[in-house]
Amino acid sequence: MSFKITRRTALLGAASTLAMPAILRNAYAMDAVKVAGVHNSPVENAWNSRIHLALQQAAEAGKITYEFSEAVAATDYPRAMREYAESGVQLIWGESYAVENEAREVAADYPDVAFLMGSSGGPEGDNFGVFGTRNHEAAYLAGMLAGKMSETNTFGSVGGFPIPEVNLLINAFRAGVSEVNADATFLNGFIGAWFDPARAKEAALAQIDAGADILFGERIGTADAAQERGIKAIGSLIDYTPRYPETVFANAIWNYGPTIDAIVADVIAGNPVGKDYTEFSFMKHGGNELIFVEDMVPTDAIPAMEAKRAMIEAGDFDVPIDNEEPA
Repeated sequence: MSFKITRRTALLGAASTLAMPAILRNAYAMDAVKVAGVHNSPVENAWNSRIHLALQQAAEAGKITYEFSEAVAATDYPRAMREYAESGVQLIWGESYAVENEAREVAADYPDVAFLMGSSGGPEGDNFGVFGTRNHEAAYLAGMLAGKMSETNTFGSVGGFPIPEVNLLINAFRAGVSEVNADATFLNGFIGAWFDPARAKEAALAQIDAGADILFGERIGTADAAQERGIKAIGSLIDYTPRYPETVFANAIWNYGPTIDAIVADVIAGNPVGKDYTEFSFMKHGGNELIFVEDMVPTDAIPAMEAKRAMIEAGDFDVPIDNEEPA
């Protein structure tokens, strides 16, 4: 199996650079960090799409060059990492959740290559950095809006796997709901997959049948069930409202650009990257944000949410991080 990029992919990162005068192109080429992405899921998957977009934007700005492989199975993942490391890239981005030990072994074999991996573990050595997904602050704020909107006081959520990054997101949503609705009850389901919209829809439909009238969609497919049954939903990571304009009233957006900027700066400076870059996903760094449709939300729900948002951005309130599996 080959993990080399297609010509179409290569041109995505180079288009804006090629439009520059030659002298500027040469300057960018000297400074741009060579990055390779190894995506376990298709880049259309919500989580991967946010990272893929941030890497493309960094390439278009001339900060990096970017090549990638997608839908790489766990059995092939270490080999893909090694091929990129051998090809001369300076930074390999990846997701080590299913191949934690193997990914760390690869990094140890290539100490001169920087690795940035989505991981439930900590950094290792000088070259294995990690990050976690942290749009939990926006999920909390979305929960504050949702808490005022339910007629049944039953709130559902659909997640992929009960790993800490998913658990804390759903728990943050629940905490936001509970802040404004003391009578709230919760349902949750994990589908055992990162990308299976049909299974997510099925799990969401079961929660609706059990009384949920607002759903938090950690996985793609949740909003399909909400749309079919005429209830409201919240999107996670990306903006789902254009796809479901009458259904998705709020989205807990994840912005990965600050994380890319941080590790690229370290690579350029020659700093060790064996550290945790999760902090750059926090709201104070611009790493996550809440967007919502104002006319779909009760007017009296907005002031308290906006006040809490201002506190989070100012560092005056920390959204609780609860990694325990939600029931």
